[in-house]
Amino acid sequence: MLALVLGNRIADPLRRLAAQAAALGRGEPVEPVQTSIREVAESGAALAEASRTIRRREEDLRRLNDALETRVGERTRDLAETNARLIAAATGRERAEAQLRQSQKMEAVGRLTGGVAHDFNNLLTVVLGNLALARRRLGELEEHSPATERIGRGIDNAVEGANRAAILTQRLLAFSRQQPLAPEAVDANRLVAGMSDLLRRTLGEDIEIETVLSGGLWRAHADPNQLESSLLNLAVNARDAMPAGGKLTIETANAYLDEAYAAGREDVDAGQYVLICVSDTGTGMSPEVVTRAFEPFFTTKPTGKGTGLGLSQVYGFARQSGGHAAIYSEPGQGSTVKLYLPRLRDAELPAAAGTQAQPAAPGTGLHTGRGAVVLVVEDEEMVRDFAVTALEEAGCRTIAAGDGPSALALLSAHPEVTLLFTDVVLAGPMNGRELAAAALARRPRLLVLFTTGYTRNAIIHHGRLDEGVNFLGKPYTASALLERISRLLA
Repeated sequence: MLALVLGNRIADPLRRLAAQAAALGRGEPVEPVQTSIREVAESGAALAEASRTIRRREEDLRRLNDALETRVGERTRDLAETNARLIAAATGRERAEAQLRQSQKMEAVGRLTGGVAHDFNNLLTVVLGNLALARRRLGELEEHSPATERIGRGIDNAVEGANRAAILTQRLLAFSRQQPLAPEAVDANRLVAGMSDLLRRTLGEDIEIETVLSGGLWRAHADPNQLESSLLNLAVNARDAMPAGGKLTIETANAYLDEAYAAGREDVDAGQYVLICVSDTGTGMSPEVVTRAFEPFFTTKPTGKGTGLGLSQVYGFARQSGGHAAIYSEPGQGSTVKLYLPRLRDAELPAAAGTQAQPAAPGTGLHTGRGAVVLVVEDEEMVRDFAVTALEEAGCRTIAAGDGPSALALLSAHPEVTLLFTDVVLAGPMNGRELAAAALARRPRLLVLFTTGYTRNAIIHHGRLDEGVNFLGKPYTASALLERISRLLA
C-alpha cells in the first residue's frame, strides 16, 4: 500500500513534466520546470526508502514465521513425548494391575491349598503309618496263603496311592510357599551334571539331552533336594511337549536382573542370580497358556495325564527361595523356563542346620532308641496313637499328651523322659515351640524333635527352618520317625 501511494506521488510530477514538454514543443508558455523535477526527485527518494522499509518488514515477517514454525515444531514434539509418556504410564499401570490381580489370585489359592495340605498331611500320616504297620504284621505271620498275599498286594497298592497323594500335597505346599526348605550353598553346575543319568532314564531314548554349563558360575542359595525336584519336573514337562522326540537343553549362567526388569514385576527384586534354563523343541505354548502356566491345577494335557502341579511347584520353590521363574514360548517353537536363584556370597554362608543330622554309626540302626522314653505331644488323636504304636513296637517307652500344659505336667512327673516329640500346631494356650522352650528351661539336655503338616508356624520363617531345629515333616512313616529318633539319640 505504501509503495502504491508513493508511486502515485511520483507519477503526478512526471505527468506535469510531460505536459510542460508538450507545451514547449507547441511554443506555449509553461511554468518553471525545476519545481517538477525536484518533486520527482523527492518522490523517487521516498519510493526507494519505502522499498527498503518493505524489504525489512518482509525479512522481519520471514524471521517471525520461521520462529513460529520452530515453536510449533517444538510444541508438537513436546505433546508427542507427553502423549508417549502417558501411553507408557497407562500400559505400565495396566500391567501392574494385571500382575497384582494375578498375585492376589495366586496368594488366595496358596492359602487355600496350604490349609488343605495341612489337613491332608495329618490324614496321610495316619493312613501311611497304619498301612506300614499292617504290612509289617502281615509279614510276621508264619502262614503264607493266597489270602495273605492278596491282602499284602492290597496294602501295597494302598501305600502307593497314599504316597502319590503325599507327593501332590507336597506340591501344593511348594506352590503356596509353605514347604520347609533347608537352603545351602549349591553348585548348580555339579547338581545339573549329577542329574544326567537320572534324566536320561526318566526321559527315554527319544529325547536328546544337552547341558551347557557356564564357567565361573556363582553359587546359589537354595535347597538342593527341592532344586533337583524342580528340574526333574521341568524335564518331564518338556518330554510331554515332545511326543515325537526332540532335544532338551539345560543351561547355567550368571545373571543380573536390573531395576527396569524388576519394576515391571511385583514379585522380582533387582540383583544377582544364578540362572538355570530348561529349553525344549516341543509344541510350545500360546501367550494365553503362558500367562496361566504357573497356576495350580492348570494343564493342557488330556484328563488323567497330568495334575497341573508341576510348574506351580517350580514357581513356588523359586519364589520361596527368594528367586524368580519365567516362561518364554511360542507355538511350534518350543519353550524355555528360566529359574533364577539368589546368588550366595561367601559372607552369607549359612550355618549348618540342625536338621542335617549325620548318618548313624554302623550297627546302630533303628534299634538305637530301644528303652528310650519319648514324650509324644499331638492334638490329633489318630496321629498320636500311630506315633505311640510305632515307637512302642520299636522298643521305646512312650508317654502321650494332647496339649502343652499336660505335656509339661507329665515331663515333671517323669524325669526319665529323654526326648520330646511334639507337633508344632497344638490346640490350647501353647504351641509346640513354646512347649519346647518351657521344657528345655527345666531340662536343658532334653532332645526335641518337631513335626508339622503346616509350615507357617513357629519353627519356620520365610519358608526356612530356624537354626538348630530338628524337624520331621508330615506325613511321616514309622520307619522315618524311628530313623530320625535313632539318629538324635545316637
